[in-house]
Amino acid sequence: MSFRRIFTALFTACVLLALAATSFAAPPVKAEESFRNAFPQVPFDSMTPTEIPGLYEVISGQRIFYYYPDKELVLTGEIVGKDLKSRTAERKGALMAKVAKDLPLDKALKIGDGKKVVIEFTDPDCPFCRRGAEYFTKRTDVTQYIFFAPLAHPAAITKIEYILSADNKVQAYDAMMLGQEIPAGAKPASPEIKRLAQEHMELARKAGVTGTPTFFVNGQMVVGADLARLDELLK
Repeated sequence: MSFRRIFTALFTACVLLALAATSFAAPPVKAEESFRNAFPQVPFDSMTPTEIPGLYEVISGQRIFYYYPDKELVLTGEIVGKDLKSRTAERKGALMAKVAKDLPLDKALKIGDGKKVVIEFTDPDCPFCRRGAEYFTKRTDVTQYIFFAPLAHPAAITKIEYILSADNKVQAYDAMMLGQEIPAGAKPASPEIKRLAQEHMELARKAGVTGTPTFFVNGQMVVGADLARLDELLK
């Protein structure tokens, strides 16, 4: 995290503490009712107090922001601790990992039969995803469940449909992740396969995935081809 972001987050926290200090004499405010009245157009799933007096964490889908009901203020930055770690990022990761636990793995591409489970959202045209794919070819202790989310490369949908249509899906996946072209004689994707490919995209959105590759390992989220972090989690 950059110094500028850290300074901004710390400054925001100081302002909130100052605001909270001036409000102790005020009568209790029902935070959820206050938020609905102030921001009726914004849906939310839950609202809970934070460690900062008077400030509430608001969860809306996979988004996290903060509400200060005494002043009807919404804050969209991050809360950072003295260890310089973002509490907000940690909470987002935990939320996404919880969603990942409920993914329909029977709809994913399964590779391997190791005891360690990795759920991945990937894109055949993403160079970082290809780096991740190469990493897992060197491990025999992992079972991968792969969903496809061509967020930055929408044209990759044809390669995804080819993989999902193939008789040997793992072989087709390996070929696409090596940058090979779809064979000229490949059969066209059926409507069912096209729906499955779109369902993968929808599952990515529900899980809050915004970039590829994104991995879920032991309840932890890893964004990008952070191979050192994968090594650590898969020990």
